[in-house]
Amino acid sequence: MSSVVKSGALVSLQELQPSSPFFKQGASLRVTGKLQEYSVETAIAIVIDGSANLKINTEHLRDLTLRAGSIYQFIGELLIQPDNEAILQARVGRNVDGMDLNLYHQSLQLVRQFQADHINDQAA
Repeated sequence: MSSVVKSGALVSLQELQPSSPFFKQGASLRVTGKLQEYSVETAIAIVIDGSANLKINTEHLRDLTLRAGSIYQFIGELLIQPDNEAILQARVGRNVDGMDLNLYHQSLQLVRQFQADHINDQAA
């Protein structure tokens, strides 16, 4: 039996709302944000981007030093709690200090636009 690991869809933290198509139980996502806090006891990190935040379960990550104020990117599966609180079960994490988050958001918008145009071209 082989288990396929899905690639993490690029999403901004602002897009992770209950009405979003990305807000699905088990969705494989890639998120980027500034580390606001981290608890060694629970292995839970909270990343922020603007006014949006997300809890990250880092219990499966090894050799990643987490520092508040640094920028991190995580890939993992979204776990949605009964109260609609989302936690990303991270399987990959990396420090991306130096990344221009404004430029990152612009490129994300361009990728979305390209994908939408490509889908429309396929349908025509």
